[in-house]
Amino acid sequence: MATGFGLVVRFTLRDAEAADAFDELVSRTLNGIRQHEPGTVVYVNHRVPEEPNVRVFYELYRDRAAFDAHEQQPHTKHFLEEREKFVTKTDVTFLEHIDGRV
Repeated sequence: MATGFGLVVRFTLRDAEAADAFDELVSRTLNGIRQHEPGTVVYVNHRVPEEPNVRVFYELYRDRAAFDAHEQQPHTKHFLEEREKFVTKTDVTFLEHIDGRV
């Protein structure tokens, strides 16, 4: 039986200044995730070396309920509101676990 619920999110940011501010916002958000979200297994912000104004998130949750709980956290709601100042495009791909080591 499949377990886990994940997503990959690609953010295109306005410019280098927006990218720096976005990274700072993500760091603050991660503090809340670490402290209040036991169902969040992985939440990582990646820089794309050839595209300095792109960030890619990989998120993995224990299950769909953990993701839904993440969406309701105050730090997540704050991130979702504030990110619009920095982002020009967002692409989301939801993932379902088939096989592999968890």
